[in-house]
Amino acid sequence: MNCAFIFVMLVPLLPLLAAGGIAVYALTGARGDDAEPPTARLAEGAAWGALLILLGLGGLALVEGLPGHFVVGDWFASGELIVPISFVLDGLSLGFATLVALIGVVSLRFSRQYLHREAGFQRFFLCMSLFLAGMLLIVLSGNAVLSFVGWELCGVSSFLLIGFAYERPTATGNALYAFITNRIGDAGFILGIALAFWWVGSVEWAALAAWAEDPESFDKVMARLLLFGFLLAAVIKSAQVPFAVWIARALEGPTPSSAIFYGAVMVHAGVYLVLRLEPLLIGVPDIMFYLAVIGGVTALYGWLGGLVQSDIKSSLIFATTTQVGLMFLACGLGWFELAAWHMALHATWRAWQFLLAPSYLHMAQGKAAPAPRWLTGRQWLYTAALRRFWLDPLARGVLIRPTFAAAQDARDFDDNLLSNLVGMPPRQRTRGAGNAGEDDVILAHGMAGRALRWLAERCARLESYLVMQRAEGPVIVALRRLGTYLQVVESMLAHPRYLVLFVVVTFMVIL
Repeated sequence: MNCAFIFVMLVPLLPLLAAGGIAVYALTGARGDDAEPPTARLAEGAAWGALLILLGLGGLALVEGLPGHFVVGDWFASGELIVPISFVLDGLSLGFATLVALIGVVSLRFSRQYLHREAGFQRFFLCMSLFLAGMLLIVLSGNAVLSFVGWELCGVSSFLLIGFAYERPTATGNALYAFITNRIGDAGFILGIALAFWWVGSVEWAALAAWAEDPESFDKVMARLLLFGFLLAAVIKSAQVPFAVWIARALEGPTPSSAIFYGAVMVHAGVYLVLRLEPLLIGVPDIMFYLAVIGGVTALYGWLGGLVQSDIKSSLIFATTTQVGLMFLACGLGWFELAAWHMALHATWRAWQFLLAPSYLHMAQGKAAPAPRWLTGRQWLYTAALRRFWLDPLARGVLIRPTFAAAQDARDFDDNLLSNLVGMPPRQRTRGAGNAGEDDVILAHGMAGRALRWLAERCARLESYLVMQRAEGPVIVALRRLGTYLQVVESMLAHPRYLVLFVVVTFMVIL
């Protein structure tokens, strides 16, 4: 393998360094119009650097061939648990990574003008760089652990950009909705990683493929459980039914983030993960059947839901849901190469459409196309499409409300038990005539607070008794007597004869 392929490590690292540089630049106090060009140039430069490296690696691969899976070194090791720093450069990863970097460059360039003089300009470019680093790491990593690191970077940046206008309760609520839903997928990803370590002994994509191709060691029951974890993460990240409702709420973020996240790139992360799991899926046809069912139902849901939308971004996101559902359907039918080409073409087309969404909105002048007659004539189907097949209240009842209830229970436990034990003041302050003007922070609460208060009272009482309570207290008397003696000594030393006598006595003691 040519050593030049090692430069693939710089591809996700450059946007990550750009995010750190923007953060440092913002912390130094750079604000206003003068801070926008350096911020944008730093993010765009990192994206351009990643794109040029990928183009160079692609040209090198045409000459010397694709290196496939290769290991650079060990990330960490504990006993038999070893996680290497590995990458995979095949036709799928190299092609899709180049497309991701290209869409990132275009979106960042578009964002420079679109977000000019917007509050949070630097924050936006920081999150976009962070997302680009995570997505490139997902595509290029050679094992599930590094892919999960990129998975989480994408999730965090997505959450921050959905809630970009954090002063609006709708934005923060939708960000929290998407965050909670995607955490279920993250749990599935972790389950897949753990089972891969336990049963296969490795999390390398190449090792999982080799295990699936070995009939002696391959076990379908183990494969089903392992695939369940990974596919749960893929289904949620790509917003498939029944987890499809979160992606419509994610449109609360700025248009460029909607383009690169939910229209073009991140929504395809689940499809890419399924394509990586192709060797395992081929060995378990029943899982592929369920995958095809999920994809078909999602495509139908997105198609019907998109027919009744009244704004351009919602129409595009339902169209995206439909197309991604068709990709899952193709994977379930075994047409993995078709799904890969569909993914690349759809990402390119949808990114262009999302970036042009403001222009479409201006040209349409607020006029929405009516729903087709065959749909409005079937009242039950039309109502179901308008209500998005009631998946939103279902997800709220199953996912969101239990999470909020658990958080409220944890807060009550903290307020009613832990705060009393450690001496924290109550959250609700009651001020009456007796304690007006008092600060609850200095009052004693709980066991620890009461113990410290008792000790403080005893120390104050001792101090008052010895020093402050009486003008002729024992400490005051002793200090006055000592002062009198020192004054006598001082007056004696003021006379020369006593000073000479003091010096002679000192010499005699020394000798």
